[in-house]
Amino acid sequence: MANGQWYPPEWPDRIRALTAGTLTPVDARRAATVMLLKDTGTGTVVHMLRRRTSMAFAGGAYAYPGGGVDPRDDDRAVGWAGPTRAWWARRLGVDENTAQAIVCAAVRETYEESGVLLAGPGPDTVVRDTTGADWEAERAALVARDLSFAEFLDRRGLVLRSDLLGAWARWITPEFEARRYDTWFFVAALPEGQRTRNASTEADRTVWITPDEAVAGYDRGDLLMMPPTVATLRSLSAHPTAAEALAAAPEQDLEPVLARARLDGDEIVLSWPGHEEFTKYVATGMPPDGTGTSGGATGGAAR
Repeated sequence: MANGQWYPPEWPDRIRALTAGTLTPVDARRAATVMLLKDTGTGTVVHMLRRRTSMAFAGGAYAYPGGGVDPRDDDRAVGWAGPTRAWWARRLGVDENTAQAIVCAAVRETYEESGVLLAGPGPDTVVRDTTGADWEAERAALVARDLSFAEFLDRRGLVLRSDLLGAWARWITPEFEARRYDTWFFVAALPEGQRTRNASTEADRTVWITPDEAVAGYDRGDLLMMPPTVATLRSLSAHPTAAEALAAAPEQDLEPVLARARLDGDEIVLSWPGHEEFTKYVATGMPPDGTGTSGGATGGAAR
């Protein structure tokens, strides 16, 4: 492996099936993920977690806190501060209810997986401490979906601080994947007084790392990552402080990136438009006429 690009062995077979029309793509579930930043004496670092190798999707890969949208967050009254739902709808390219659900997912998943909460008692405040048995019980209820995010905020007398988020990118899982997500990436700065912790059952390690160090680890093949993670890390490197990254967020392109696959002789060519570094040429082990054995899950070579 020349770098740490995550590449499941079953992809060639699924790509071939999609090309042949025998695989029907599943719908992509809306999701949100947050690149949580903090400034240090040696530069700005981003919070990342390593997914457990036992995970069916991207096991062993480094990623950011995030997850799927909770349908209950799309139309409930949520305590809200910052840009309006209409503003977010325009920025994200969706309707207002969907925009609310996506922003709620970003804040909720960050809290569920790292213990950091982008909310406060008022529009200009942020909670400073989310530790304690009562907080943990409610966080666990959120994870189990026994408690909606709107109910959680209401119980605590908090408002969601949407102004602490900046929309950064949007990537959609390829059509040949069994689990698909339409994911919006956000940036946010670690609120003063709060600390991250590994609160996720899906991660076995968390790190604070500079974007440059993370990318260097990927380039060496030491850190396994998916293309969206690498691409967003590279783009973050241009902004030396968390404040500068947040200030740059409104100018970031949210045109969705969706991988494309095509057959070229006995190779599958997998590409992400606008991100040529991730292009893969996968030997199928199958001659151009479609006969022979598959090299997908057992012997297909990627380069």
